[in-house]
Amino acid sequence: MSKSMMQTEPSWVPEAALHYLAHIESGMPIRALARRSGRHASTVLRQIRAFETRRDDLLVDEALRRLGQRVSHAKSAGSPATEANKMTVQSNPETTEESGTLSNARLKAEAQRVLRRLCETGALLAVSVDMDKAVVVRDGGSGQPSRTAVVDREVAEALALKGWIACDDPGRIARYHITGKGRAALGRMLAEAENLASGLRKPPVMLRGEDDTALPRRPRYGLAESPLSALARRRDRDGSRFLSDDLVRAGERLREDFELAQVGARVTQNWDRFLSHVDDGGTAPGPRGYNAEAARARVIGALRDLGPGLGDVALRCCCYLQGLERAEKKMGWSARSGKIVLRIALQRLKRHYESLGEAGGLIG
Repeated sequence: MSKSMMQTEPSWVPEAALHYLAHIESGMPIRALARRSGRHASTVLRQIRAFETRRDDLLVDEALRRLGQRVSHAKSAGSPATEANKMTVQSNPETTEESGTLSNARLKAEAQRVLRRLCETGALLAVSVDMDKAVVVRDGGSGQPSRTAVVDREVAEALALKGWIACDDPGRIARYHITGKGRAALGRMLAEAENLASGLRKPPVMLRGEDDTALPRRPRYGLAESPLSALARRRDRDGSRFLSDDLVRAGERLREDFELAQVGARVTQNWDRFLSHVDDGGTAPGPRGYNAEAARARVIGALRDLGPGLGDVALRCCCYLQGLERAEKKMGWSARSGKIVLRIALQRLKRHYESLGEAGGLIG
């Protein structure tokens, strides 16, 4: 069995999908698949039937069609039995995939970004047949849905194929929501990312200090909403919303670039250290593009424009998703002062993005 044969299918493809493709595209008998995978024949049969039913889903059907074309193209390299045998082999999930395919590392990075957006209240992923990309839209309660993320078509297909998103009402525009399986996968990926950032490969052990209190862990805000959306529901003394929609969009714009800057990064950026060395170099137009380097440059430009203090609270509440009480305590501010400083930071951030023109709008 050659190495090229083993790499025909990406390593992130679920086992059930591999069995379906091996049976449908390569003609591998169910009993042979069961022997190679170490499962009962009835289990493999249920997997194949389940994926045949799921082909009514737009993204699942396109994902299977795309993967099936790769199998058909690879048939010339070997017999159907050989191809099916190759597809049932479990490869290293961290291995770099063949050029032109969605790698496991990129899928994990994109999944964290997209699934976190879908965990927000009122968020859905929308896609249609004639759309090159999918978009995540969120209804904030104002009656005007806002786009919060753009998703490559192949990434959306992978999320649907793995069962992390699902469509209950297919139509001309299919709307997907995050599933329980997707929430569980997101929780595992976030835990792995935190352990990796702290130098741990296993779950951290909670130590106790002299006062018998647990040492603080890095906080993570609830996945259903961000601190900005929670603060936007509050009312000022005159009854108006404490944060207007344009201020929330400015904060979401910073968070979008912050998340894009983490995609594919081998070393976690120390933004706190950057803020402590911020200078007054002025504001330069942010570079266009969706890659991590361009997004990182835009984040640095925005934080430099805000300066220390305002940049600190924007980074903590918009990007780290820390609550206001936690941010106030971390920076030594008096209680209930953080929301005022955050609103000032968002006002200046809005002015920063307006000065960039079209480059300052949400990528989504």
